[in-house]
Amino acid sequence: MVDVFMNERFIGTVENAKEFIKQIRSERRKGVLPLELNFYHDQDYDEVYLDTTTGRARRPLIVVENGKSKLTEKHIEDVKSGAVTWDKLVKEGIIEYVDAAEEENCYVALSEEDLTKEHTHLEISPVVILGLCTSLIPYSNFGGSSRLIRGSKIQKQALGLYASNFLLRMDTDVNVLHYPQKPITKTFMHDIWGWEKHPSGQNIVIALMSFEGYNMEDSIIISKASVDRGFARSTYFKPFSAEELRYQGGLVDEICIPDKEVKGYKSEKDYRLLEEDGIVFTGAKVKDEDVIIGKVSPPRFLGEFEEFNIATNVKRESSVALTHGENGIVDMTLITENEDGNRLVQMRLRQQRIPEVGDKFASRHGQKGVISYLVPIEDMPFTASGIVPDIIFSPHGIPSRMTVSHLIEIVAGKVGALSGQYIDGTTFNAMPEKELRKMLRELGFRESGVEAMYNGIDGREFKARIYVGNMYYLKLKHMVANKLHARATGKIQLLTRQPIEGRSQGGGLRLGEMEKDCFVAHGASLLLKERFDSDKTLVFVCEECGMLGVYDSFKNKEYCTKCGANVGVSVVEMSYAFKLLLDELKSLCVYPKLVLGRKY
Repeated sequence: MVDVFMNERFIGTVENAKEFIKQIRSERRKGVLPLELNFYHDQDYDEVYLDTTTGRARRPLIVVENGKSKLTEKHIEDVKSGAVTWDKLVKEGIIEYVDAAEEENCYVALSEEDLTKEHTHLEISPVVILGLCTSLIPYSNFGGSSRLIRGSKIQKQALGLYASNFLLRMDTDVNVLHYPQKPITKTFMHDIWGWEKHPSGQNIVIALMSFEGYNMEDSIIISKASVDRGFARSTYFKPFSAEELRYQGGLVDEICIPDKEVKGYKSEKDYRLLEEDGIVFTGAKVKDEDVIIGKVSPPRFLGEFEEFNIATNVKRESSVALTHGENGIVDMTLITENEDGNRLVQMRLRQQRIPEVGDKFASRHGQKGVISYLVPIEDMPFTASGIVPDIIFSPHGIPSRMTVSHLIEIVAGKVGALSGQYIDGTTFNAMPEKELRKMLRELGFRESGVEAMYNGIDGREFKARIYVGNMYYLKLKHMVANKLHARATGKIQLLTRQPIEGRSQGGGLRLGEMEKDCFVAHGASLLLKERFDSDKTLVFVCEECGMLGVYDSFKNKEYCTKCGANVGVSVVEMSYAFKLLLDELKSLCVYPKLVLGRKY
């Protein structure tokens, strides 16, 4: 007898599991049993599981009987004409949904030509092995799986038109591309998903060649003329907000221009842009340290009896100011109330981002790189017909990565741009490469996609033929303006007296074990000494017991707390972190004795 479980509960036994499953399958296809039901025969334990629970991932497959698909040509014609709907196909048992468990008992064919008597199901299309983002990559059956994964991740980072009402929203860390375009080479998913409503890239002319060594490794070269004409320009939006909070004792924050009596008053220069209501005017050009919303708050800690005291009149400064390195134009101001009824001021800052050295770009095939050089148009190479590429891509990024789809898209884009049509690059069902070559020849170009190009610097023809065409390129959100970080002196941590971390707080750059090893190998010992002096401190050490001594500034005298004032105390230079270690050892009742050497 075979045990049967329904939604993981034992409900009974059956004599023949195969006959039982066959009966359930036919009843479900007839519509007697619910379509949500899935089943699975575990042959190792000889158990049958039935499942109707929610939250299971299920996928549609075409039913196959006796080696023939139940979806006929007539059904396809009816679907095209609209006479038959998807739901009707499911109800008639032509298409059925299987979950991960039932899939174990299925034998699925990828295409109709592969069908045999043993097959139980047929894939609707081989494209269903791909997800949403991966199916947007054209010719992706010519690319490796790792590159496709990278390509689908890259598309999520691309700048575009994320929402048409972006001017009415207060989203954090938002980028909007100024002139997004539809791709010339697209897939069926671009039409289904409505890509033209929120595109995130631009069609450019790309040449595969080395140029003066500037596009080594993963760097790309961009024509300065393209940037001047608006290529890859974007706007970065950042929101700020301030609210008038209520405190105990009826005290409230106040959004206004702080006066000079306020504790922590900055300077008149910092408040120069504020209007009478304490808010900066829309359209103001602001830079770092400028106050954009003036605000004063009551003192932080009020005792029970201080509420009616003179201390309540001393307010503290709590304005919203730009941090170091921030700048932009005030784009919009919103004055409203939050759910607690407190006054709320929201402000949005905008920055125009023009492509610069260090900005990240990528194609849809996982070929990412950063700008290494913006070349003046007169130095750019050009074709016989006078076409100047927008991007020069390194040919060394192709062989090891084997992104053949990248190369095919260049030819497809070239054909599409010259013939004025969109090229279908849907995976497994794209316009074949042979046809692209044929069309390119008919348009008067070499079928291989290469052209004679001339050096823009000396005007001579390159000996090699250069692969050049059109491609859809994406600007990614990783811009150098958001990542650039350097520091001299600045804030330090209270405990260790070493620089704080984090770019936003103006922190230091960490020099780790490996960086230290590089400097040691290089022989830059003085640089290391300077680098590790960030928490240099002078301590007084007792020459008798080796413990830390004390300096009495009032008597201008140093002494040891253990041995008294009659023993010698020396000044020693050490890292404050080491001094901290000595203190921690003392708290563990360990005696950290410092034995001092003599200077001769």
